[in-house]
Amino acid sequence: MTTLSPLEQDLPTEALRVLGLSTRLTTPCGDGDLVWHAWGDGEPLVLLHGGSGSWTHWLRNVEALAAAGRRVLVPDLPGFGDSARPPEGQDADSVAPALAGSLRQLAGPGPFDLVGFSFGGLTGTLLAAGQPELARQLVLVGAPGLGLRSKRLPLTAWRGFTDRQQQREAHRANLAMLMLADASLVDEQAVDLQAANVPRDRMHRRKLAMTDLLLQTLPSLQCPVSAIYGTEDALYRETRDQIEPLLRRAPCFRQLVFIPGAGHWVQYEAPAAFDAALLQLLRP
Repeated sequence: MTTLSPLEQDLPTEALRVLGLSTRLTTPCGDGDLVWHAWGDGEPLVLLHGGSGSWTHWLRNVEALAAAGRRVLVPDLPGFGDSARPPEGQDADSVAPALAGSLRQLAGPGPFDLVGFSFGGLTGTLLAAGQPELARQLVLVGAPGLGLRSKRLPLTAWRGFTDRQQQREAHRANLAMLMLADASLVDEQAVDLQAANVPRDRMHRRKLAMTDLLLQTLPSLQCPVSAIYGTEDALYRETRDQIEPLLRRAPCFRQLVFIPGAGHWVQYEAPAAFDAALLQLLRP
């Protein structure tokens, strides 16, 4: 009988089903391992999850992208999910170098198509800037670091509750506040994923997403850059028209796609529309 990892023990049934279709891969990281999961064959496609997340941020996408002919590689980023923390540091600037070394070990010298969601978008940008030979192209998904956020959303401090059901209600409220625009999708599965992921976030000093670091890094990127955002992303709904002009600071900017009606976790909320848009953007 296969022993489940700490994260896997708390995952809902659908996540375990999708996980069962993958191959688990590891490389050394800090005092432990950096854990990856791979689906499919073909050209590698690297998906980087958001803050307080894991590979499950891509739960509704990996099968379709693999069926489209890609080898989908998804890490639990260092310090999240089942992966150990990076050797030093507590933010994207320490995650990116650890990720680059791991990617080389698993998939060779590159270059690779990189897709980064939220915190993963900032991480992918720093990876592409610091290790340009690894990036064939970069697709940002709801990425922070453009200097657009003026205040934090009023999220519920779930750690203040000792009762499990109260914690779940806090996770439910936070999903509705930050992640999903469609209230019907804040269901038990989404809460299960949030409840499994958030306690395994060991990168508590992250602050770079609240700066304009991504904006300042864009001019140094050598690879093509595209982006996907939900029109109802709670972080950028009021500044949506400012996103494209800022992204155009990338010398090889290609296209910004908005997914109608979707929130921050756009690839979960509108997977079919997201996958179609992503595959279109990835075409040479």
